[in-house]
Amino acid sequence: MKKTIAIIGSGFSALSASCYLKQYGFDVSIFEKNDTVGGRARQLKKEGFTFDIGPSWYWMPDIFENFFGDFGKSSSDYYKLDKLSPAYKIFFKDEVITIGDTMDKICTEFERIEPGSSKPLRQFIDKAATNYDIAINKVVLKPGISPFELVTPETATRVDQFFKTISGDVRKKFKNPKLISTLEFPVLFLGAKPSNTPSFYSFMNYADFGLGTWHPKGGMYEVIKAMQSLAESLGVKIHTKSAVEKIDVENKTAKSIKINGEVRSFDIVLSGADYHHSETLLNEKYRQYSEAYWSKKTFAPSSLLFYVGFNKKLKNIEHHNLFFDTSFETHAEEIYDNPQWPEDPLFYANFPSVTDASMAPKGSETGFFLIPIAPGIEDTDAIRSQYFDIIMSRFERLTGQDVLNNIIFKESFCVKDFIKEYNSYKGNAYGMANTLSQTAFLRPKLKSKKVSNLYFTGQLTVPGPGVPPSLISGKLVAQLINKYHH
Repeated sequence: MKKTIAIIGSGFSALSASCYLKQYGFDVSIFEKNDTVGGRARQLKKEGFTFDIGPSWYWMPDIFENFFGDFGKSSSDYYKLDKLSPAYKIFFKDEVITIGDTMDKICTEFERIEPGSSKPLRQFIDKAATNYDIAINKVVLKPGISPFELVTPETATRVDQFFKTISGDVRKKFKNPKLISTLEFPVLFLGAKPSNTPSFYSFMNYADFGLGTWHPKGGMYEVIKAMQSLAESLGVKIHTKSAVEKIDVENKTAKSIKINGEVRSFDIVLSGADYHHSETLLNEKYRQYSEAYWSKKTFAPSSLLFYVGFNKKLKNIEHHNLFFDTSFETHAEEIYDNPQWPEDPLFYANFPSVTDASMAPKGSETGFFLIPIAPGIEDTDAIRSQYFDIIMSRFERLTGQDVLNNIIFKESFCVKDFIKEYNSYKGNAYGMANTLSQTAFLRPKLKSKKVSNLYFTGQLTVPGPGVPPSLISGKLVAQLINKYHH
C-alpha cells in the first residue's frame, strides 16, 4: 500500500512538494481553502484586464528550469518566457535609472551616474555570482537541520560574509546614494533591511543584474497553472474549497485532518500554509513555537496593493517600475524599527501590458501598485484610499502625465486580506526575513520536533522568502519525507 500524504495549501512550495512526493511513489492529496490553486500567487481577471495578485517578478529562471527538469519537462512545455529589456526603471526625485538586460548596459548606466563605478560594479557582481553558485548548489539545497550544513569548503572561506552586511559592502564601493539604493533594493525581497542582511546574500544582485528579469506570457499565474498541470499529470489529487480546520494527533503522531467538518485519515501531513497558522491547527501541547517566539521574529513586510485598470496606454513607464523618490532608510525604519504607516512611502508599479498585450484590452493598461508596509498595522478603507492618493499624485508628477481620470476600476488588498485569504501571520506578505539569526537551520523546521509524520514547507521555513526558494522548499521537504517514510 502506498503511504498517503495530505498537503495543506496549494502555493508554490506545496505544489512543488506534491510533484516530488508523487514521483517518490506516495499517494498525494492537496487541500486548498480558496477556490483556485496558487496560494498567494493568484490571479484577478476583470473587464478584460489580467492581474497577478501575488508575485510579479520572475527571477532565477534556472531554479524554475531545474524544477521542471526534475520531471523531464521544461518551462517552455507550459509557458513562453521573455527576457525584459529593460529589466526595470527606478524613479528618483530628479532622475530615472534604467536597468538594462545586459551587464554592459547596466555598467554604462552606472558610469553615467557615477564615473568610474562600473569597475567596482563588475567586481561586486562577480563575487555575487560566486555566492549565487554556492547558495543555489550547496547551501539552499540543505534541509536546515544542522548548523554544519552551512559549513562547506566554499562557505568556510567566506564566513566573514555572514557577519558583514549588504549595506556595508555596497557603501564601501559606491558613493552615489542612487546607486546604493539600486544595489540594496533586491534584498528587500528577502524581507529585511540591507543593514541587517548578511553580505553573502549579495547573490540576489547577481540574480538581478546577471540573470535578468523575465516574464511568463500571460503573467506569473501561468507558472502555477504549469505546476498544477504537472502535478495532476503525475496523479496528484487537488481539492479546492477545502479548508483544513484541524490536524489530529494520536500517540504524538499526525493521524488525520478535518476538512470542512469531515475527518480524513492520512499517514503523513505536510502543511504548505502559513507556518504559524499551521501550528494553530494543533492542540497547544503539540506546537513547537510559542506565540512569544513568533512575536520576537523579524517578519518580511506586508503590502498595500492596488489593482487598477486604465483606459489608455501610459507614457514613460516600463513593465517594472520602482519609485524611490523618497527616503529608502526612513521607509525601512517605518517597516522594521518603529512599525507605522510610512509618511513618504517608496512604491512599486507593474504594468505587464507594456510587454504583454494579452494582459489588457487594446489601448488600455493593467496597473498593479505595491507599497511595502509593516505587518500587523491598522488597515482601514480610509487609510487605503489616503495612500492611493499619495502614490498616484507622485506617479503622475514623476511620469509627467494625468492618469486619475483614466481609471476604469481599482481594487485593493492589504493586511486584513492577507490574514483572511492566506491565514498569514500579522498579514505578512513574504514570510520571515533572512537575517543572520533567521538563516538556514535557525529558521522554523521542515519536520515537527513534537509530532511524528508532520512536516512544513514554504517561505517561513528553509530556505526563505520568494518564489524560487519556495520551489526549493517543496523539494527539500519531499526529500526529507522520502528519507523517513520510504
